[in-house]
Amino acid sequence: MARKVQQRKVKKAIYVFWEGESEEAYSKSLKRMFAGQAVIKPHREKGTFDTARTFYRGNRAFQNDLPEYDELWFFFDTEISKADQWERNMKALKEIIASRRKNPIKIRLLMSTGCVEYWFLLHYERVRPAIASPAEKERMLGKVQGYVPSYVKGDQKATDEIAANYARAVENGRWTLECLQAEGLPETEEQRDKWLFQGKHTFTTVHEAIEMLMAL
Repeated sequence: MARKVQQRKVKKAIYVFWEGESEEAYSKSLKRMFAGQAVIKPHREKGTFDTARTFYRGNRAFQNDLPEYDELWFFFDTEISKADQWERNMKALKEIIASRRKNPIKIRLLMSTGCVEYWFLLHYERVRPAIASPAEKERMLGKVQGYVPSYVKGDQKATDEIAANYARAVENGRWTLECLQAEGLPETEEQRDKWLFQGKHTFTTVHEAIEMLMAL
């Protein structure tokens, strides 16, 4: 009688480019919490689109479709002052995607308005305040510290405590996009992301990455 060979489940592999130390810390929190479902690897240094383009330029393992990654994440905040950078960022992504010779790779933009502390606050509250000025961003920081007094940017232990409430954040994040449907939120992903990136709306898309992890 032939032996049954137990097949090992292949985990989804995700590489994360991050804008700041708080995004890096949160990526590490997700890496720990979802270790059974995915291999999440934050990039070794700060940077998003230009950093990724430089990293993958001439990377033969990536170009020859070595099955290292299923998804690339870009974890950053949107700013009105950076709205004109959309085309430049998309050009970098298209170069990365085009360098893959076989299987395509999924790109996810993990965006939050103004500061990552807004995403952190959604782990506790359902709110959509204006977040543009330094004072408004500082207010977000203070609200997060109201729930986790030890929180400072990049603190791993405090970030782990915040990330533990991800289920509530997913619900609240989904709500931020639902609120924008009446304001003209496009349906197609690329047009939607451009609209969000260049607009003045308060939102997040980070929850969509976590929804994917939860579904694995």
